[in-house]
Amino acid sequence: MHYSHKKLFLFFLSCIVLIFNYNSSGFVTATSQLGLNYGLLGDNLPPPSDVINLFKSIGITKIRIFDPNTEVLNALRGHKDIGVTVGVKDQDLAALAAGEEAVNSWFATNIEPYLADVNITFITVGNEVIPGPMGPQVLPAVQSLTNLVKSKSLPITVTTVVAMSNLGQSYPPSTGMFTAQAREQLTPVLNFLSQTSTPIFVNIYPYLAYASDPVNIHLDYAISKSEAVVVQDGPLGYSNLFDAMFDTFAWAMEKEGVKDLPMVVSETGWPSAGNGDLTTPDIAATYNGNFLQHVVSGKGTPKRPNSAIQGFIFATFNENQKPAGTEQNFGLYNPVDMKPIYKLF
Repeated sequence: MHYSHKKLFLFFLSCIVLIFNYNSSGFVTATSQLGLNYGLLGDNLPPPSDVINLFKSIGITKIRIFDPNTEVLNALRGHKDIGVTVGVKDQDLAALAAGEEAVNSWFATNIEPYLADVNITFITVGNEVIPGPMGPQVLPAVQSLTNLVKSKSLPITVTTVVAMSNLGQSYPPSTGMFTAQAREQLTPVLNFLSQTSTPIFVNIYPYLAYASDPVNIHLDYAISKSEAVVVQDGPLGYSNLFDAMFDTFAWAMEKEGVKDLPMVVSETGWPSAGNGDLTTPDIAATYNGNFLQHVVSGKGTPKRPNSAIQGFIFATFNENQKPAGTEQNFGLYNPVDMKPIYKLF
């Protein structure tokens, strides 16, 4: 073979190898950086063992469950390549906040039996209860559980999950500020987490912002499809709403003296039905696909360019026991046949 032809052949051969590697292993590498929320509010959901097999088949290695469901945790036994975030039920918060005895009992019942063969990475104390009546219960429960896992030398991180409703001001991002109630309830939690750089889990839904004002918020901006800067905030330019919302929360924390605390996106997603033309499978696929790419890219946001986004898409299945409308249509898969509602992976 002529030398130049040989070089050309080798070049094309290397391209084929790269393509093969991307399709066979790069896919798994990509999805392994993304987490999925696994909700159970449905009466037609597949058995947890089948769901775990689904996660493994698409390369998912991070999942979040909203309570220590025994059936799910038992199905996860032996699958230590899947990191599991386990939520504390909101109705258990008062007891856990009241004293260490209840914390020890909860842990012994709900976590300890699985430690040998389930990879529990996070415990989340409360789901969007700050700000609100149960908000003051979060800090003492987080503190007690943190002390417990430390005393046992376990690699489990304890945090809480909060919503963007903590923000009283949000546009432009640099003006981000918490409400008075959030400052009272959330700031002490953030200060505690900052002592060990423990991430705060934040639910970020550009869909909700877009649906509330589709006239002034452009769809391309909301689903991260715009390539141009849409919002200029001093030296920072935003081409997508997700980054703007993420940074708004970061700015609000900074105003409370909590700087550079890691943030994990505990929930984000887009419904595929339930609100007319604003919720179609194509739009949902575009938003979630762009979020996946954001996670895989390793790039941060304008305010935190060197901090890769970590997050979980909501949710694995459409859940028919949630309120009718969009709430039932955030799933990536149909629970009856486990077929994708749209192509994402």
